[in-house]
Amino acid sequence: MKNYELIEHTADIGIRVKGKDLEELFRNAAGAMFDIIAQRKSPRHHVTTSPVEKINLKQEAENLEELFINWLNELLSLSATKEKIFCDFKFKRLSERNLEAGAYGCAIKDYKINAEIKAATYHQLKIEQTKAGWQAEVIFDV
Repeated sequence: MKNYELIEHTADIGIRVKGKDLEELFRNAAGAMFDIIAQRKSPRHHVTTSPVEKINLKQEAENLEELFINWLNELLSLSATKEKIFCDFKFKRLSERNLEAGAYGCAIKDYKINAEIKAATYHQLKIEQTKAGWQAEVIFDV
């Protein structure tokens, strides 16, 4: 079951994502982004021909919105330079101004690429706390 939904946008791709807390929101947003980018070639998700690699990330920002965008864009950058598709994220620390996390990725050769996302943008960015947890809307430049 997907923990996000696509939102309409003329030229780019947008998502609305939810999480019970900030960690789940950040994890779900990153997962949604990589769902849009690629899908596993193998029909069985747990089968991979390459080992899963952990990459550690640290981010600091002035506010939650900046941290959220920096997180997604850093993952995009690492995906391109390391030729990985990230599929799991574990947080050691996350607040509204900084994070420390591990991103787990498999070789890009194990995936079929569906879309190229250039960047997560501030355009129409919304992050809000709701009664159920957190919700964000973000537009990706494709």
